[in-house]
Order: sequence, then structure tokens, then C-alpha cells
Amino acid sequence: MSSEFDESRLDDPAILAESDHLLRPLAEAGARLRREAAAAEAALASLAGEQRPRAIIAVGPEARLLRAVLEPVCPVPFVAWPNLGLPGWVGPLDLVIVLGGGSSAATCSHEALRRGSRVIVTAPEDSSLARQSASRATTLLPVSTADPLPAAIVALAALHEMGLAGPISTAAVPDALDAVALESGHGVDLAANPAKMVAIELADAQPVIWGGSVLAARASRRIAEAVRTASGRVALAADAGELLPILAGVRPRDPFADPFEGSEEARPTLVVVDDGLGDAENDEQRDALEENARVMDVRVTALAHTVGSTMERYATVLAKGMFAAAYLQIGLGREYRREGRL
Repeated sequence: MSSEFDESRLDDPAILAESDHLLRPLAEAGARLRREAAAAEAALASLAGEQRPRAIIAVGPEARLLRAVLEPVCPVPFVAWPNLGLPGWVGPLDLVIVLGGGSSAATCSHEALRRGSRVIVTAPEDSSLARQSASRATTLLPVSTADPLPAAIVALAALHEMGLAGPISTAAVPDALDAVALESGHGVDLAANPAKMVAIELADAQPVIWGGSVLAARASRRIAEAVRTASGRVALAADAGELLPILAGVRPRDPFADPFEGSEEARPTLVVVDDGLGDAENDEQRDALEENARVMDVRVTALAHTVGSTMERYATVLAKGMFAAAYLQIGLGREYRREGRL
């Protein structure tokens, strides 16, 4: 296993073929979402015109994503619940959304039904969670993969049908994912592939990642996790108040350092995740981060997409970061298996 980044690996057909387990799931993200949305069409249609619940409680891996999307528009209180079991106040007037499997999901589903709550579950039709959750108060949104993003988008579409969320295009979001896959595909060479270029920029860096809006910040955390896994190095996603002291403490470059010796410690690279949904305060924070980076001779890399719906923007910047992390792993020759997922 190599620890030196070799950019020639990113255009080597044999190595890219060996890395299919990293790249193919990312390239197929749009197709997965289309399949999940098509499978859920009947269930989604059945939700139209339902009575508004008192509150919504979501549990599962993307509960906080739902909260980030819904908080500005949801007409009832929304809680992303991180703990085993449900809050004590949950009852027959409330809607419980269970995303994904696992023992905690089954426990929450069972408890919600015992309390008489309305329940929406995203799970494969033949899964134990689907069987344990079956009831007159349950709507199953059938999903067939372990990818959490399609399940979350289908759940948002369900809430829209119930009048609890804005419209979610289950056609536009897959198209946005396909666009990233086209520009970042393994067959696109270095000079024209933005994901490969970002991987090169992160090759010898300690990335510090910032997203201004709520969803950009969430994407930045997911990207940082992927970069840590890909590189085995520290990658920090944080707000501007935490990142500014890091940038201010960067040592000046040594003009006499031999770049081929690798003796100089890895320097930060500032990665700005921009979905165009930040406010004026976020703009000021970005300007401060980029100015400090310029003064301290720190590279700035952008992962941006500022058109389309909220979820199109989120899915696009996340996919761009995930492709870059996959190419970073390939360039470093870290060959353990890690499937790429959004």
C-alpha cells in the first residue's frame, strides 16, 4: 500500500478498473434514486390529503438532513431524534419517520406503533424492519439499496404529498447526480476532470472544509469523513470561528524546502463548499476565510453548485466531494475496499 500520491494512477485504465468498487456506486447514484422513486410511486400517491400531524419525529442516518431541509418550511415542529427509543411526548397525534434499518430503527418503529403514532418507514419490502412495522398506521416506502440519500429524498417526497414539505423533484435530483458523474467519470482525463483536480489539490494537504449554509455545512461533514477514510489523514469540517484560528496559525512556507524530500509537514487546504444558499453573514465568513488563506499562502479549493433546487445543490456538492475523495484514495494507492456512496 502506497502513501505517496501518484497522479498518473488517476488516468491508468488498469488501476481505474481495479477501483471500480469505489467509482461505480458514485456513478450510479442518479440511477439508484430513479429506481427508488419509481418503486415508491404508489405509496407516495396514497399519502395525499392526510391529516396534518401535531409534530414529526425522524430517526435514522439522514434524519438531520430532513431537518435541515424542512425547518424553514415545515408547518409543524420537526425533531431529528438521535437516541434509542422515542421522546416521551410522542403519541397518536404525531408522525414518526423511520429511515433505514438496524435495531434502533426497529425499536423506534415498534414504540411508535405501540403509542398509536402514524408511521412512515423506508426499508426494503422483504426486510425485517418492513415486516415488524406492518400495520394500518404504517406506510412503507420501499427502497432496495443501503444508500441513505435516495431514502431521504423519497421521504421528503412523502412529506410533500402530506403538505408538510416543499416540492422535491425526484427527476431533477437524479439528473444533477448524473451531471456530476459525467464530468467526474474515470474516462475523463485529468485536464478536464474537476474531481481528479481536487484530489490532486488534496494529495499532500490537511483539508479544512467549510460550508456556509445549513446544507453546505452538512455536506462538508460528509465530505470530510470521506476524505479521512480515503487518505488516513485528518480532515476537519467546522464553522468559520473554528477554522480561522487554524489558518492564522499556519507556519510560513520554507522557501528552501526540497519539495521532493517530503520533510515539510502537510499544510492545510481550505475547501469551500458553496451551494449559494448562505446569507450575508455566511458571505462575510467565506470572505474572511479566503482572505486569511491568501495571507497565509494556503490553497483554496471550491466545491460549488449554486443553481437549481435545494436538494439539487446539496446532492451535487456532496457528489463532487465524494468523487474527489475516491480519486484521492486511488492516487494514494490505498486499496482496501470502501464502496463509494452518497
